[in-house]
Amino acid sequence: MLEFLDYPKLLGGFIFLLMGGELLVRGSLGLAQESRIPPVVVGLTVVAFGTSAPELMVSIISALSGHPGIAVGNVVGSNIANVLLVLGVPVLIYPIICDQKGLTKQASLMIGMTILFIGLCVFEPITMIDGIFLLLILFGFLFLTSRGAVVIPGLDNPEDELASDFRLPTYPLTITVMILLGIIMLPLGANLVVEGGAGLARTWSVPDRVIGLSLIALGTSLPELSTTVMAALYRSSDVAIGNVIGSNLFNILAILGVTAIVTDIPVDPTFIEFDLWIMLGTSIILWFFVLLKFTINKSTGILFLLGYVTYLFAIY
Repeated sequence: MLEFLDYPKLLGGFIFLLMGGELLVRGSLGLAQESRIPPVVVGLTVVAFGTSAPELMVSIISALSGHPGIAVGNVVGSNIANVLLVLGVPVLIYPIICDQKGLTKQASLMIGMTILFIGLCVFEPITMIDGIFLLLILFGFLFLTSRGAVVIPGLDNPEDELASDFRLPTYPLTITVMILLGIIMLPLGANLVVEGGAGLARTWSVPDRVIGLSLIALGTSLPELSTTVMAALYRSSDVAIGNVIGSNLFNILAILGVTAIVTDIPVDPTFIEFDLWIMLGTSIILWFFVLLKFTINKSTGILFLLGYVTYLFAIY
């Protein structure tokens, strides 16, 4: 009877995660604006890490609570969903043109980090040393981005986040309340998601990794999906594809890196046998589209979505 509570736990957890992440980012952006912090610093800290907070909390809490399959599955499943679902849906509205300046370098960077991730999984567990190494790579990229030597997609125009968003708080009390609520809601939501996901895994008699790869990865990818759909409605291809590449990079470097520092992450052999290669394959497909400057159109989007449905069917 109690297994029916897993569904509202999972749904409520996602709501708390989305609301908590939104409050934390907007409160932090408001603080940055009122403190006159340089926009590039805002982009490299608040916008970058704040928008990844839901995935980060889910991975940390799942690893600490004895569900490493959810932690790894969240990263792997999100990266697969980002390409097949998050790009597959918006191109049904408006095609995505893969010819933006510097996009080839960014996509190649994503491929390199994906291969590194696979290597770490093969020589599992992913340890604190591995986590520090991933974060050092991330901080190196962020430093180069701040100097203009490298561009990490999704961080190109932090000025727009500050200048165009009329909903940013301006009063100190409002800013403080939003940040505190975000900090409280994120771990609470993550805990509900992990409890609900683990409960559903037991009820459905599937491994934790399957829930992490599907339901939880899908839920934590909703912000990226909403961003790319809005970008399609406004016919802004660079925002859509940059959002996906940036998200995939941060999933590996930031989320996996921080989680590994908190606790060692064992990797289920099934990830190595199947899921990691699907993740690499989808990343290579996206890389080829960028390398050849192709347009991701409606027919390609349908193939992406069919591929995602087939993948979900395969893991269940």
